[in-house]
Amino acid sequence: MESIPQSRRHFITTIILLAASAGLLWRYLTPSATKRRTALATAARVSVPAEGALVFREQRIALMRTGESFYALSLVCTHLGCTVAVTETGLSCPCHGSRFDQRGLVLQGPADKPLQQYSIEEHNGIIEVYGA
Repeated sequence: MESIPQSRRHFITTIILLAASAGLLWRYLTPSATKRRTALATAARVSVPAEGALVFREQRIALMRTGESFYALSLVCTHLGCTVAVTETGLSCPCHGSRFDQRGLVLQGPADKPLQQYSIEEHNGIIEVYGA
């Protein structure tokens, strides 16, 4: 009988390549799990006043409406994190006097960045607010 020469190094290399190939094959043949997004706030379309805002105090979010356009803003002041108040003329921080317009842009400091805007989705008259 003829002896087939096989070194230990060749055997270990073969085992490593087989394991790596099996791992890659497993990754591409199994379905990937989709991440479910959780809504930060939910409201009926009709509950948002025209040219106004629906405020979610615990989540510190304002769901704003201008005409038929909806958008959501964070009520966390970009200066030091105080809760911004929604007024008829815009948004204002009671702690240090920063003022923002209806879109969250800075009108008066000390805040130097606009308020964070969240993404929204509407399904069957229900508006859901999601993180950025």
